[in-house]
Amino acid sequence: MDNKKVNVGIIGLGFGKEFIPIYQAHPNGGLIAICAPNEERMNQVGDQFGIPSSLRYTDYLEMIANPELDAIHIVTPVIQHYPMTMAALAAGKHVASTIPMATTVQQCQDIVKATRESGKVYMMMETALYTREYLYVKDLVQRGKLGRIQFIRSDHMQNMAMEGWPAYWQGFPPFLNGTHALSPVVSLLGKRPKSVIAHGSGRLSEARANNHGCPHSVITATFRFEDSDVVAESTRWINETIRQCREGFDIYGTEASFEWELMIDEGHVIHTGIDDAEKIYCPDTDQLLPPEVAKFTKRETVSDTGHTSFRQGVGHGGSHPHLAHQFLRAIVEDRKAEVDEVLAATITCAGICAQESAMNDGVPVEIPDFGYRGHDNA
Repeated sequence: MDNKKVNVGIIGLGFGKEFIPIYQAHPNGGLIAICAPNEERMNQVGDQFGIPSSLRYTDYLEMIANPELDAIHIVTPVIQHYPMTMAALAAGKHVASTIPMATTVQQCQDIVKATRESGKVYMMMETALYTREYLYVKDLVQRGKLGRIQFIRSDHMQNMAMEGWPAYWQGFPPFLNGTHALSPVVSLLGKRPKSVIAHGSGRLSEARANNHGCPHSVITATFRFEDSDVVAESTRWINETIRQCREGFDIYGTEASFEWELMIDEGHVIHTGIDDAEKIYCPDTDQLLPPEVAKFTKRETVSDTGHTSFRQGVGHGGSHPHLAHQFLRAIVEDRKAEVDEVLAATITCAGICAQESAMNDGVPVEIPDFGYRGHDNA
């Protein structure tokens, strides 16, 4: 492995804190800088991971301006992703951003354009594309074990109307942050989503509905894809609908099918015939990583198990070291990231268009074409 070192600045120390030891251990990890608006929190995390005082910031623009840093990893509230990404690209930095890419089609178009003009790597750090489950099913699809894909259904159901979640999540429009549900659908099919029809169900309390102007508790969307006869269905909710967190997908083929477990750790199901079904537990993915960071696929390496993202999201399925590894290797190898600006914009805008459809009583909405052509799985 090329031993080039990449210096990374991390903005946001909630979920973002989990990436510090991964970058520190990775063979291509160099200097780590951190940034958080709360100085006390920033110093607490800095002390915990041995970050030099010269690499601690409360102002993200000041950190981005540091010429020592090669890359910026953004792990902040949704509305901040766009301005921070644009600022980092303008400063000549590689950018990794947590989901979603942005919250409007125009913002996604801006980021795609800025990435191309900068010549830098952009990666959307989509955990759903590096979970044990996704990588297991991706392998089945690529080896033809499912046969011809006939249907995919996905969902992300999570209760954020509870203590511990920031206030902006109260009433947040579900599909403006729909990438956890949509990314496996788009990537496993390998086709460009071209249109969507979505409907809202249920109704939020007046206070939450007024926060962002979205009255729907639940939104379900159906997508059509370019050069494919498969229609995919996706459901998203985050407020006032009770269920244990489920961030999964079911995929049905002519030879076999996979269904995500109904309850955490209950076991997934593989169907191989009319009456033939087997409960399975997807294997760990540590063998796909450099040995220095392989341990970070394990749940026990999550340092803040009380954080709501991990308590409800089951540690993001061992995805964290894969995300950091893919980002660093794209930089070192001077290539596009796997979840590059085109795929990120495609997935993000599929959700934005689904939200638009639901807010207009199911009117069909065309999804912008960013040039994603994927691969031929369907």
